[in-house]
Amino acid sequence: MIQFKLEGEFIPLIQLLKASGLVGSGGDAQTVVEDGLVKTNGEVEFRKRYKVRVGDIVIFGENKIEII
Repeated sequence: MIQFKLEGEFIPLIQLLKASGLVGSGGDAQTVVEDGLVKTNGEVEFRKRYKVRVGDIVIFGENKIEII
Protein backbone atom coordinates (compact mmCIF):
# COMPACT_ATOMS: atom_id res chain seq x y z
CA MET A 1 0.00 0.00 0.00
CA ILE A 2 1.15 3.50 -0.86
CA GLN A 3 0.46 6.26 1.65
CA PHE A 4 0.11 9.63 -0.08
CA LYS A 5 0.36 12.72 2.14
CA LEU A 6 -2.04 15.31 0.81
CA GLU A 7 -0.83 18.91 0.77
CA GLY A 8 -4.07 20.91 0.70
CA GLU A 9 -7.78 20.13 0.52
CA PHE A 10 -7.74 17.74 -2.46
CA ILE A 11 -5.82 16.46 -5.49
CA PRO A 12 -7.41 15.60 -8.86
CA LEU A 13 -7.40 11.85 -9.53
CA ILE A 14 -5.20 12.02 -12.64
CA GLN A 15 -2.62 14.13 -10.78
CA LEU A 16 -2.60 11.60 -7.93
CA LEU A 17 -1.87 8.74 -10.33
CA LYS A 18 1.05 10.71 -11.81
CA ALA A 19 2.38 11.92 -8.44
CA SER A 20 2.36 8.41 -7.00
CA GLY A 21 4.31 7.08 -10.00
CA LEU A 22 1.65 4.61 -11.14
CA VAL A 23 1.46 6.10 -14.65
CA GLY A 24 4.05 7.79 -16.82
CA SER A 25 2.04 10.79 -17.99
CA GLY A 26 -1.20 12.71 -17.64
CA GLY A 27 -2.41 11.13 -20.88
CA ASP A 28 -1.82 7.65 -19.46
CA ALA A 29 -3.70 8.64 -16.29
CA GLN A 30 -6.68 9.90 -18.29
CA THR A 31 -6.78 6.70 -20.32
CA VAL A 32 -6.80 4.34 -17.33
CA VAL A 33 -9.55 6.39 -15.65
CA GLU A 34 -11.67 6.54 -18.83
CA ASP A 35 -11.23 2.77 -19.27
CA GLY A 36 -12.64 2.13 -15.78
CA LEU A 37 -9.42 0.72 -14.35
CA VAL A 38 -9.38 2.94 -11.24
CA LYS A 39 -11.55 2.59 -8.15
CA THR A 40 -12.06 5.19 -5.44
CA ASN A 41 -13.54 4.02 -2.15
CA GLY A 42 -14.59 0.70 -3.72
CA GLU A 43 -16.38 2.12 -6.79
CA VAL A 44 -15.15 2.45 -10.36
CA GLU A 45 -14.35 6.11 -11.01
CA PHE A 46 -14.65 7.52 -14.53
CA ARG A 47 -14.23 11.22 -13.63
CA LYS A 48 -10.69 12.38 -14.41
CA ARG A 49 -11.08 15.47 -12.27
CA TYR A 50 -12.50 13.59 -9.28
CA LYS A 51 -11.26 15.35 -6.13
CA VAL A 52 -9.40 12.86 -3.97
CA ARG A 53 -9.41 13.87 -0.29
CA VAL A 54 -7.92 12.70 3.00
CA GLY A 55 -9.34 9.31 3.97
CA ASP A 56 -10.01 8.17 0.39
CA ILE A 57 -8.66 4.87 -0.91
CA VAL A 58 -7.70 4.65 -4.58
CA ILE A 59 -7.05 1.29 -6.25
CA PHE A 60 -5.36 0.87 -9.63
CA GLY A 61 -4.45 -2.68 -10.60
CA GLU A 62 -2.59 -4.25 -7.70
CA ASN A 63 -1.78 -0.83 -6.22
CA LYS A 64 -3.69 0.68 -3.34
CA ILE A 65 -3.20 4.33 -2.36
CA GLU A 66 -4.33 5.60 1.03
CA ILE A 67 -4.69 9.37 1.24
CA ILE A 68 -3.40 10.72 4.54
